[in-house]
Amino acid sequence: MIEINEALVYKFIKFGLVGLSGMVVDFGITFLFKEKIKTNKYLANTLGFFSAATTNFILNRIWTFHSGDPAVTSQYFKFLLIAVVGVLFSNAIIYLLNDRFKWNFYLAKLISIGAVLFWNFFANYFFTFYR
Repeated sequence: MIEINEALVYKFIKFGLVGLSGMVVDFGITFLFKEKIKTNKYLANTLGFFSAATTNFILNRIWTFHSGDPAVTSQYFKFLLIAVVGVLFSNAIIYLLNDRFKWNFYLAKLISIGAVLFWNFFANYFFTFYR
């Protein structure tokens, strides 16, 4: 039988809540650049993703993982490295769903966020904020 680590589940829930706030930032920046400034949808998606990654780093460092590590810059770059892999996954999912299957761009983006959530959490748990 699998034993569920309650602390890990609690961190995942907090990570998800931070992710929801990041999703607002992500969609807002993406919409601004794609619809108002008329940039390429992949550039807009990337800008939205990294804006959210920055706010998510701050909130996750303080609230989710309670990190007091003085190497903030190193931690931030680890977080961004994981986000780079995440944005590549995100863009691949959007390409597949939007360009190939002709799904709505924002629905494809929403699905990509859900898929990338698991990668981001576990990679950050074990690589960025591991104690």
